[in-house]
Amino acid sequence: MAGGGGDTNIVGSNRRRNLAGPSGWAGLLANGRIFMIAVFASLGGFQGVFSGVLGMYSFDQRMQSAVSNSGTKGWLVSILELGAWFGVLCTGYLADKLSRKYTIVLAVIIFCIGVIVQTCAFAPSSIFGGRFVTGLGVGSLSMAVPLYNAELAPPEVRGSLVALQQLAITFGIMVSFWIDYGTNYIGGTGSTQSEAAWRVPLALQLVPAIILGIGILFMPFSPRWLVNNGHDDEALQVLSRARRQPPDSDLVQIEFLEIKAQYLFEKETTALKFPNLQDNTWSSNFKLGFYDYLSLLRSRPLLYRVAVGSLTMFFQQWTGVNAILYYAPSIFKDLGLSGTTNSLLATGVVGIVMFLATIPAVIWVDKVGRKPVLISGAFLMAACHLIVAVLTGLYHNSWNQHVAAGWVACVFVWIFAIAFGYSWGPCAWILVAEIWPLSVRGKGVSIAASSNWMNNFIVGQVTPSMLDNIDFGTFVFFGAFSFAGGLFIWLFVPETKGLTLEEMDEIFGSAGMAAGELERFLAIEKRIGLDAYNDPDPDRASPDTEIRKHEIEKA
Repeated sequence: MAGGGGDTNIVGSNRRRNLAGPSGWAGLLANGRIFMIAVFASLGGFQGVFSGVLGMYSFDQRMQSAVSNSGTKGWLVSILELGAWFGVLCTGYLADKLSRKYTIVLAVIIFCIGVIVQTCAFAPSSIFGGRFVTGLGVGSLSMAVPLYNAELAPPEVRGSLVALQQLAITFGIMVSFWIDYGTNYIGGTGSTQSEAAWRVPLALQLVPAIILGIGILFMPFSPRWLVNNGHDDEALQVLSRARRQPPDSDLVQIEFLEIKAQYLFEKETTALKFPNLQDNTWSSNFKLGFYDYLSLLRSRPLLYRVAVGSLTMFFQQWTGVNAILYYAPSIFKDLGLSGTTNSLLATGVVGIVMFLATIPAVIWVDKVGRKPVLISGAFLMAACHLIVAVLTGLYHNSWNQHVAAGWVACVFVWIFAIAFGYSWGPCAWILVAEIWPLSVRGKGVSIAASSNWMNNFIVGQVTPSMLDNIDFGTFVFFGAFSFAGGLFIWLFVPETKGLTLEEMDEIFGSAGMAAGELERFLAIEKRIGLDAYNDPDPDRASPDTEIRKHEIEKA
């Protein structure tokens, strides 16, 4: 059930807005402790290693039965995404039950098991199994880490901190591409190549994962998860240390009481709806969890969020980004670059430009907003796809005679990587992490993120066959979906910049709550003392207030 308030809640947030710090880069520096925690939580594996491994001579010889056919090759790549889809669905419950922190630890353990199986593989079956298990961990981390960062971050830099996960992913992709480029020379690049050329990069995925798994044990719990589980004093202390202010400061108290009011409202709503499931037994808790998932479909404001989260992730994957990342060496060969070494070199450039493009998103996404970034990125990616499609259609049989055209096509693949790096890479995950009410946040993020991984799986599965059968039509196909994604954000997704996670309820249609619910919410605010912090002068709020009121009226 989505909670929220009417005008009183809007005025009540003004006091916190006046006390809040700057956004963007200045905000990151002002929240140095949270920034460092988020950087650490965003550590992950080198997620791009398999792209380069797939084209190595010794790997192809060892796994020849799997890589020689485009169908099985697609499964070899995409089975990780299928595992990630299952991992995300399981993580919604685990994140609420175990905590975001311990869910990250469990995901790291599962990830490491899968990596070890792949590294020791001597047959395709081990690669299939290992990548599926690795995917379980990757999917769980993809949901738990942005959730953890979003719930720990202050509103003015929340988007930047959540974007750190995408920055970490693009950094891992960049490093992994160049690791592949270097290890490709172990024993030579032809028939003398050692199997260490592909086993070493697979094994190196363990290093950042183990660091994350051990280090997260020393990080704080999410204050919102603590409130949700009755640890109010600890939540207050976490907020105090995170904001570098004493527990009795107005900013800390307001943020804590806003979280508390949201939790109490949703708890009391659940008690009113399901009075026979309040005995805290496993069976009752399971049924409540099931009804939480069901409420995402039965409540119009929550269904709106499901649509926004799921479709945003759908369009993120159908931009074709993972088709580029997974099959970049093959694509660059098709664009006229001869030899595995040259294609790996061009793939390494993809990693560099995508990583560099993500940095501005981390710094400025909380100033510019989500919608302008996503819309511009989508249209730029669509243009890149269409230009590459035209060049491929004209010269795919004569790249040797049109070397310059081949390099132009490569450049537009790199520009595509830049466009994704600053826009849909970080911003899609920001939206997924920030739009849910506290009571169903874990489950909501898991459903939206599962859309990402299921579509990721489908893209990885069909891309080899598309490249074989429709050639340049593959780029036209992904370009059309990129353009459609930009239109979707433009027309159907509200701007969420600068709002607390609790204020999202108003944007997504809960501002016009029934009179009884509004009265109950105001009573909770008064009971816990939040109304004492109402700012008598709402005009002193930030300039974003009028924009937010307009969004609320439109919703």
